[in-house]
Amino acid sequence: MTQTTTDHRTRRPSGSGIVPVLAFAGIVVAVMQTLLVPVIKDLPELLGTSPSNATWVLTSTLLAGAVATPIMGRLGDLYGKRRMLILSLTVMVVGSLIAGFTSELLVMIVGRALQGFAMGAIPLGIGLMRDELPREKLGSAMALMSSSIGVGGGLALPVAALVAQNADWHALFFLSAGLGALSILLTVLVVPESKVRAEGTFDVLGALGLSAGLVLFLLPITKGSDWGWTSGTTLGLFGAAAVVLFLWGVMELRIKAPLVDLRTTARPAVLFTNLASIMVGVAFYAVSLVLPQLLQLPVSTGYGLGQSMVVAGLCVAPLGLTMMFTAPVYARISARYGPKVTLMIGMLIIAIGYGAGLGLMSAAWQTVVIAVVLGAGIGLAYSSLPALIVGAVPPSETGAANGLNSLMRSIGTSVSSAVIGMVLANTANNVNGVAIPTMHGFRVSFLIATGAVLVGLLFAVFLPSQRQATKPRLRAASEEDAAVERAHEVLGGFRGRVLDAEGGPIARAKVTLIDRRGRQAGATLSAEDGSYALAVPTDGAYVLAARATGHGPRASSATHAGDDRPVEVDLALPSEKAGVPA
Repeated sequence: MTQTTTDHRTRRPSGSGIVPVLAFAGIVVAVMQTLLVPVIKDLPELLGTSPSNATWVLTSTLLAGAVATPIMGRLGDLYGKRRMLILSLTVMVVGSLIAGFTSELLVMIVGRALQGFAMGAIPLGIGLMRDELPREKLGSAMALMSSSIGVGGGLALPVAALVAQNADWHALFFLSAGLGALSILLTVLVVPESKVRAEGTFDVLGALGLSAGLVLFLLPITKGSDWGWTSGTTLGLFGAAAVVLFLWGVMELRIKAPLVDLRTTARPAVLFTNLASIMVGVAFYAVSLVLPQLLQLPVSTGYGLGQSMVVAGLCVAPLGLTMMFTAPVYARISARYGPKVTLMIGMLIIAIGYGAGLGLMSAAWQTVVIAVVLGAGIGLAYSSLPALIVGAVPPSETGAANGLNSLMRSIGTSVSSAVIGMVLANTANNVNGVAIPTMHGFRVSFLIATGAVLVGLLFAVFLPSQRQATKPRLRAASEEDAAVERAHEVLGGFRGRVLDAEGGPIARAKVTLIDRRGRQAGATLSAEDGSYALAVPTDGAYVLAARATGHGPRASSATHAGDDRPVEVDLALPSEKAGVPA
């Protein structure tokens, strides 16, 4: 049986320093991802290899990040999120140093793969925020952490372009290593370790199975254009991925402490959030592929804007900066309407941005407008995703669930890269043996992104509309405040009073909700009048267990239909000397 042990620490009321330090870690990870964008076209020459081999420098980072994200999330739930965050950043620094001292293809691939392991930092950071921050700060903090991937990418593009134009390109890796080392130092000094743990052992077979399935799935996506989409290698890998992931899913459903709880993942609130995340990932990466190329193409093409690498980076930078500024906007909208509505608003803005972009590609300032509009929409959408996940899973699964959600976004960006890369290649003009992307290809890419985000909007419509299903079960500044807030805010789930043998109220009694698999699904403290309230993650049978100092424990079975109507369950605790009633 897997249970959750929650040892609440004394928190700093303001969450001092934690938010900027964790957000900085997310920005560092994003910088690592976009580090080589300015020199992508030059990689074959820099590494003395063919263009198809050079793409492994990017593919290795993607594959390592996809594998590491859910695994590091689960390890964080089991052994400490701060510890795993530091480990992720340390591996990234080692990878950066390896890549910084080599121009050999194979060694560079190893270094870039190690850099990819840092992708687990974002779900780990979100998990730490949930565990450590007071309620009133958590919404905007998670929004900032989630959007940090865009912030870092937007800032990194012009800086990386400037470094690549004026210094040895290896300096990019030393810059990444320095930022990673600074992030580790700040994390050690400022961020406390979470005491929220999921008891049990790490699912090694599950990790190996998921890793194999992801590699088999993502490899043909990223290399399909080189191998041919109908080649035996591509189709064979897709088929192998389907078989491996199916067998992995069967195995995960049968073990007590799986790497990914597929039953939790199948809940509508989690399932449709993850599906929407894939579509947001597709939309996010499309603009990153199209605008830099359009800006740098020569004016002689008739549609290119003839800008330098640095200017192109500066024009796209507002995409990430706008994502950062939408975090407080997200917090206000979600506080009033919930993260589901915020997600839908964000997706509508993205669709408007891409639609307007079809006619705004004739000047550099127009690309800045597109970047700002898309940044606002993507920022709102990305900020909503962790809140939806956190509100649908128990605290012990926060790291793993957010890791899986980050993986879904990565899959979206991978699919976007493959599909749009194929579109641009198939619509390109051949000039003196060089493939030049066309305006038609750029517009088709924008249409694909628009279609993807509209599909994501449809998925968002199917998210549960109940506020308690999407509103994160967060902590107030103190446990006493949290108990009172839960007693007054939970619309559905279970509620009642904890009483003594004479019918008097018991304050600060620990009430735990246990699901049919024996896992903790929620916990709270009773208020001064003995009242408690607990939301339910889904319908079904539960056990409510209560204990308090000076009283014996009491457990009661109850069933909830999963709707807005609360089920009343009073829990009468015997005096300690009376023992536990039969």
